[in-house]
Amino acid sequence: MWRLVILVVLAIPVIGLLGPRVYAALYARDRVYSVDEVPQRRVAIVFGALVFSDGQPSHMLYDRLATGADLYHAGKADVLLLTGDNHIKTYNEPEVMRDYAIQLGVPEDAIVLDYAGFRTYDSCYRARDIFKVDEAILVTQRFHLDRALLTCGQLGLDVVGVAADYQRPEGYRFSSMFYSQTRELPATAMAVLDLLRRPEPILGEPLPIVERE
Repeated sequence: MWRLVILVVLAIPVIGLLGPRVYAALYARDRVYSVDEVPQRRVAIVFGALVFSDGQPSHMLYDRLATGADLYHAGKADVLLLTGDNHIKTYNEPEVMRDYAIQLGVPEDAIVLDYAGFRTYDSCYRARDIFKVDEAILVTQRFHLDRALLTCGQLGLDVVGVAADYQRPEGYRFSSMFYSQTRELPATAMAVLDLLRRPEPILGEPLPIVERE
């Protein structure tokens, strides 16, 4: 009897972490495309990632930007919404993202910055409520794309995704991938809770992207 109780107690947190991750993977399964095959959308949302202290983007962030640039140059997206963390003055993901997107040939007037994309949930929520995006291509690594698609989709956006991994066929450092993939377990569980509770992130005055036309 006690063994059964112990097994149940141990199983609950495992199911609580694995269940949302499996659900997100199933949700995203038919929504991931290559750059060539992805349906055209006016906006591609490129999610932020680590920027080093010298102002250089991490490999993962650079590859997301390169994928976003590919989408723009292929005519798959007209505007890149670059969303990232700028919680302190000395750390500014969106401006670094803009600078590198421009270096990759994306014109500045095709770039919109979201400085309050602290989490994936915040980025999707703000894309809908601040930038008035109703459909988009999501750009990030494959390990993160399931959660991003689930989050934006359940917030009412019509979204498809392109994984940035093809930019680096040799892969990323083992330590980076191990951390990132492991982190997705609690992060996806938290995303499901957010979708149930619908907390309001930092908002502000609407800045509709459609008005840029």
